Amino acid sequence: MAHILIVEDEEKLARFLELELLHEGYQVSKTGNGREALQMAQQGDYDLMLLDIMLPGLNGLEVLRRLQKENPVPAILLTARDAVMDKVAGLDAGAVDYITKPFAIEELLARIRVALKLHGTASKTNTAQQSHAGAADAPGGKELPEEETHRWGKLALSVKRHQVTYDGQEIALTNREFQILKLLLENQDIVLTRDVLLNRVCGYDYVGETNVIDVYIRFLRSKIDEMYQVKMIHTVRGVGYVIKSESVK
Repeated sequence: MAHILIVEDEEKLARFLELELLHEGYQVSKTGNGREALQMAQQGDYDLMLLDIMLPGLNGLEVLRRLQKENPVPAILLTARDAVMDKVAGLDAGAVDYITKPFAIEELLARIRVALKLHGTASKTNTAQQSHAGAADAPGGKELPEEETHRWGKLALSVKRHQVTYDGQEIALTNREFQILKLLLENQDIVLTRDVLLNRVCGYDYVGETNVIDVYIRFLRSKIDEMYQVKMIHTVRGVGYVIKSESVK
């Protein structure tokens, strides 16, 4: 059964979560300190973290950022902040989901099942499989596929290099910004709804809010449309977003 690390400094809530997860059959460890959580996650073998943001020692977002560089552990953020920007910051830091306090335990358990299915024990298996596949693709094995590049005017997105440039100048994007832009470029002249974008980027079982996509679109527009004085990403009111091929400058 999956091993879940609870990182929550409210002792009553932490104990409640521990009992509920033990009842569901999960293996559970817990701490209420951010620095201790970072150390435990670095040294242990956890399938998922339930991570509070406001923690003593080190806040939850910083714990996530440091783990992304060393030993990524899928995390569901437990947060009292319900502003979209706070949720986006958590997702960009590496969280796979978030839930706002107070929450129903049934909803949290459902999100845990989804996260474990998409990012937990299965992801470890996939990592091993990818490592094996990577060896096959090395010299002497299968040939690597040709580089996939999507273009719109002076903008180019390289899938293999995970890089976006405009007129040769690199644009720094987060992973989710990159994935949304890639989807829009792959489907030029096709309107993609917020639900489609959210599901394709965050997973079909994602149960968060679709207005997160609006925030990412604003970020993309500030980095591309506004920076280079172009009109690339169009809003179709009440539906979603589209990149129009005929609007290339």
